[in-house]
Amino acid sequence: MRILLWNVHGGYSDSLTSGGHTYLYLPADEHGSGGLPRLDRPDGVDVRLTSPEELRDDPPDVVVLQRLEELDLAAAAGVRPGIDAPAVFCEHNTPRGDVPDSRHPLADRDDVTVVHVTHFNALVWDCGRTRTAVVEHGIADPGPLWTGELGHLAFVVNEPVRRWRNTGTDLLPRFAEHPVDAFGIDADLLPGALPGSSRLSYAGNLTPTELYAAMAQRRAYLHLNRWTSLGLSLIQAMLLGMPVLVLDTTEASRAVPPGAGALSTDVEVLRREAARLLADPAEAAARGAVARTAALERYGLAAFCRAWDAVLERARDQHPR
Repeated sequence: MRILLWNVHGGYSDSLTSGGHTYLYLPADEHGSGGLPRLDRPDGVDVRLTSPEELRDDPPDVVVLQRLEELDLAAAAGVRPGIDAPAVFCEHNTPRGDVPDSRHPLADRDDVTVVHVTHFNALVWDCGRTRTAVVEHGIADPGPLWTGELGHLAFVVNEPVRRWRNTGTDLLPRFAEHPVDAFGIDADLLPGALPGSSRLSYAGNLTPTELYAAMAQRRAYLHLNRWTSLGLSLIQAMLLGMPVLVLDTTEASRAVPPGAGALSTDVEVLRREAARLLADPAEAAARGAVARTAALERYGLAAFCRAWDAVLERARDQHPR
């Protein structure tokens, strides 16, 4: 299929463009929307720039939307989602505001399918009569790279200061006795935002390959997200063979099995388990092995691509062309 989409989430783009289709992106405009993603994928992935003229002459087989404004961006490029081409909307986020009575902005529409990235999101979003599906995350296996040679915790969050309570950034001082290395976009703002956390360090905004190597050196992964979809970085850490210390909210209990590290809504439990893992590399290795096995079974790339294929084929077949 020829699929029109926008670059919203680099890690997700890596997985989505692995499905064996042709992926079309519009050139970047003056507002920074559009353009090809920075993909961490092997050569041979069919990703290319297109133009409004090309799309009008030869509409895509499916439009994959990930932000509401892309409805207008696609229409401006000559493709009205759900009319000129089948449309699916990938909902990456948990709802904001009136939970559990959260109406999705695309609720009760018959011209789009809403694809949730977790079962939790599908549960808490009210999509009314709109067709829905769940496609759980899938990530290419980086291999069991974990060594845990550094007795530090890894914290991987983009924009952790702006997102604050959503990503559990405010909880980092509870781990002040441990060295925590923070990765991600604007993670350099953390030391200034949490001046009392002297053992919190900025470790860089790295490319995917560099990030895997750096994470694998740390003893354990710290995941404090209160109210987000299941973060790709959590699954990445598990695939590396890292033990994970996870706040038990949203989809976490489905992703993290017993024995993979620690999972609790009690931050003190996570703090105590962090101390144990930092002091016991053998225990960390054993829990990391459990984490890796679980991630391979649930979040493999092949299953992800098959699930997306089913969604795309259904959208194409149901579209009244």
